Amino acid sequence: MIEGTIPARTVSLIWSAAIRAGVARSELAAIVPVVDPETLGDDLLRVPGAWTPRAWELLDAAAGPGSGLLAAGSAERGGLYVWDYLFTSEPTLAQGVRAAVELRGVVTDPGVGWEVVEDGGLLSIRDTTPLWPECARPVQEFMLSLMLRRVREATRQPLVPVRVAFTHRESHRYQYLVDEFDTSRIDFGAPYAEIVFLDAGHLPTGADPHLGAILRHYAELFLASSRPASNQQNAIRIAIDDALSQGDLSLDRIASRLSIGPRTLQRRLCDMGTSWREEVEAVRYGHAVELLRATHLPIRSVAARLGYADARAFRRSFRRWTDQSPDEFRRQSPYTVPIW
Repeated sequence: MIEGTIPARTVSLIWSAAIRAGVARSELAAIVPVVDPETLGDDLLRVPGAWTPRAWELLDAAAGPGSGLLAAGSAERGGLYVWDYLFTSEPTLAQGVRAAVELRGVVTDPGVGWEVVEDGGLLSIRDTTPLWPECARPVQEFMLSLMLRRVREATRQPLVPVRVAFTHRESHRYQYLVDEFDTSRIDFGAPYAEIVFLDAGHLPTGADPHLGAILRHYAELFLASSRPASNQQNAIRIAIDDALSQGDLSLDRIASRLSIGPRTLQRRLCDMGTSWREEVEAVRYGHAVELLRATHLPIRSVAARLGYADARAFRRSFRRWTDQSPDEFRRQSPYTVPIW
């Protein structure tokens, strides 16, 4: 399932724009610690959509009005992979836009409410997705600017919209939007974000029907092959858990299992707002609770399984975690099915 996720390529674009605007890498990494920024070049990787609202909010706070345009300006044709070329996969602009909107999952969450509406000579591209107020402005700036760029590229004409609408309140400083969209017909407080063109839907794109079919088929295969990013913190804990069960727990060993260096591992843990010690203790605590509840093992045996040198060290840790001794916890916890 890819609904509720966005492609790593789109994340990379937002990430880069935020860094240029002065947002700290640690702030971006701490939003939802799901992916290593070094892996954002993997086109098939998808990141949970929960990452994006806060990322847009940070970008907007750093760059102010026009923050969405900052990101759109970096999205050169081809920067968003095959999706950019779907606009020219059909004979006319209206058909090409519909193809791009239909296959929007290549560039965004497929659950977003993008729509194409034709009414007489008007061609409207809408975004009806409910958004957090804090990120509505940059997201809508980005989406509408991106659409304008792509329809101009598809028709090879400097099309000018007859209307651009945003859901957020009017700003006293929106000349930058007039400059971006080449029109003063900009509305605020609208029910949805929208860009509207007159007598443009029939314009030819110069599409090769065979190439267009190949592009659409490739986009469909791309979506079918996409995969969600694993939770980076979970991946670290899984490695710690595996090493613990084999009695081979060390920072160097875990870093090796993750194919990174020890310093890189420590830096990533810091970016996630945690540390090597905290992660080891989290894994140990989870297993301690399971062992105390599900087995009758002596405390010294539980301590040994958790990698402690002796029972006293384990007892100190457990009291720090729960404000109870392991024996008190065991007496108060019902016995469950055995594990390990």
